[in-house]
Amino acid sequence: MIRYALKCREGHEFESWFKSASAFDVLLAGGHVTCVSCGTSDVQKALMTPRVGAAVAPSKQDKNSELIANMRREVEENATYVGGEFAQKARDMHEGVSPETSIYGEASADEARALLDDGVPVLPLPFKPKQKMQ
Repeated sequence: MIRYALKCREGHEFESWFKSASAFDVLLAGGHVTCVSCGTSDVQKALMTPRVGAAVAPSKQDKNSELIANMRREVEENATYVGGEFAQKARDMHEGVSPETSIYGEASADEARALLDDGVPVLPLPFKPKQKMQ
């Protein structure tokens, strides 16, 4: 993949990714590279500053993925998966019917809303639980 800074005859500047330099040339020659602002196909490469010797910092998405992976690991190591019984088990613990312990599982949006309305401390996880009972 290659990224080019582009400029149209109207002076609009934009960037786009292409499979290769030759793929860009073929698309440009065929009139398939158009300005994102005005739609003209009279487009040419603009001057770009090369990235030479600069360390590339991890992207925010990479950092978020790592945080979510760490959260998943913590939850799976320190809580019990209860599957679709989550809402009832959380309510039972809140009401003192069963002892408090760390659990995770699935609940419908209505079940989760009802738990929150009743003061049961729950929150959604940013990942789908693995489909296994512990």
